Amino acid sequence: MSHSPPLSTTTSLENGVLQIDFSIEVAGETVPCVIWKPSAPLEARTLVALGHGGSQHKQAPNIRDRAIHYAITFGWVSLAIDAPAHGERITRDEAEAERLKTERRLQGDVRAPSLPFAEKIAFLDTLAAQAVPEWQAALDTALAFFAPAVDSIGYWGVSQGTWIGVPLLAKEKRFMCAVLGLAHLHPDHVTLQRAAQAITIPLRFAFQWDDPIRSRDYGIALFTAFGSSEKSMHINPGGHTAIPAAEVESWDAFFQRYLR
Repeated sequence: MSHSPPLSTTTSLENGVLQIDFSIEVAGETVPCVIWKPSAPLEARTLVALGHGGSQHKQAPNIRDRAIHYAITFGWVSLAIDAPAHGERITRDEAEAERLKTERRLQGDVRAPSLPFAEKIAFLDTLAAQAVPEWQAALDTALAFFAPAVDSIGYWGVSQGTWIGVPLLAKEKRFMCAVLGLAHLHPDHVTLQRAAQAITIPLRFAFQWDDPIRSRDYGIALFTAFGSSEKSMHINPGGHTAIPAAEVESWDAFFQRYLR
């Protein structure tokens, strides 16, 4: 028996795609979630979880466009949530302030606010500790909604989507493969290293050689730490947001290969 997400709202989008907005309660927090799916009965049995970047939200253009593409092209379901202190979980003014701060850092502004390494590691660990059970609860709800139609699950998330995705993939064993990237492993970030080592599913890891906010050596260190026997690291020139179209398109082939 299938179960509708609690307090859900369904909207018809372009090209026969449905958007289902709902919220769940996890540890006293309201977590806004969204599902995209074909309006026709599901033929594919695949769901892809989409993790947004820092200062973004569950319906950021790159997330929404990817989800619509998956629904139209492959008949897949996509799921996204607002990470802690993102999207609907903060005010518009707070979101804009975070966006502007991130933009300054991406432009190489050395005066932009940035946490020291120790504080950054503590922040990321706290973020993941909250986000991982929220993702698991959202996944439970989405799978109950489509049961038993979905049995093949992948994860996509770069930048903050990887900071959260690595601990999530280490703990949640329902994922069959993942695309990660634009993150790195500081030598003192022991929890992230252990999580990466615990991941054994097929992985793609994208990195930008000229990224002003990610260390090349630390990026390679994160890739090296992954415990997967099937993994590849694709490095392209350009800054943090300049992943080339060919790389983006190749993710489709990766998911088609490893998801049923």
